[in-house]
Amino acid sequence: MGNHLGADLSGTRLEELRVLKAAAWGRQLAEGLGIPPDRIDLDFAYYADKLVTGPVAQGTGNPDLLDDPLVQEMLTAWARELGVPEEVSQGHATVPLRGLASWVARRFDLAEGPLRVFIRLLFREVAAYLRAEDAPERVTARDEVALRIARHKPRIVIAHSLGSVVAYEALHAHPELQPELFLTLGSPLALPRAVFERLIPSPQGAGPARRGTRPPGKTRWVNIADPGDPVAIPPQLGQFFDGITLDHTTVINPLFGFHHAENYLRSATTAATIAPYLEL
Repeated sequence: MGNHLGADLSGTRLEELRVLKAAAWGRQLAEGLGIPPDRIDLDFAYYADKLVTGPVAQGTGNPDLLDDPLVQEMLTAWARELGVPEEVSQGHATVPLRGLASWVARRFDLAEGPLRVFIRLLFREVAAYLRAEDAPERVTARDEVALRIARHKPRIVIAHSLGSVVAYEALHAHPELQPELFLTLGSPLALPRAVFERLIPSPQGAGPARRGTRPPGKTRWVNIADPGDPVAIPPQLGQFFDGITLDHTTVINPLFGFHHAENYLRSATTAATIAPYLEL
């Protein structure tokens, strides 16, 4: 989320920037493992350009009002899951982002301004991806992830934030892609009424018994969530998905970096999870 590298990028320049992102993730993983970065062979699937929401989704002039109905629906579902009082999470025609961000900032001890920008970006991109099962944004983002996995043939697939939703669907859509480990970090996969029920494949069952499943084959699934990460709600995916081997809830950073990929990548829990697959 929020990784769009600029308008009208394509070809060589886009590939250069994608390689830079891969190198950054490699350095962060290596830091957590205490090894030189050149010991990490990492590829990076870039699909942010597929989820650019455009000027219509930017609102009608007030950045604190999100007037896309799907964004409103998802934001309200997220607020309910966090326990936000109804009078804070509900507006007349739009979700009042300022009041919601203020409440969440107080609960999680976060800076309100950056959090408000973060929420606006997050829910626009989540809505762009999940708006329809056959939406081109969804298909092309998912296919880009599957293509990178097919080319690189990794033992490990690491997926952060919205990337965990895209990678989850990509692995299901392409059952021939069976990494040994699927590691989700700060994942919103289980967020009720916003993400969980919209997944492909659709969770099976009804009511509280409704369950998703791990990707096909023998892929081992490990999830890591910081309890102070308001995106990873609920933090433990095992309540909603079958086949999760380990479901860690651990503090990855005590400061504002509650959801940043680099903090998850550098964490001791991530290092302990991936080290056995790297033959270090």
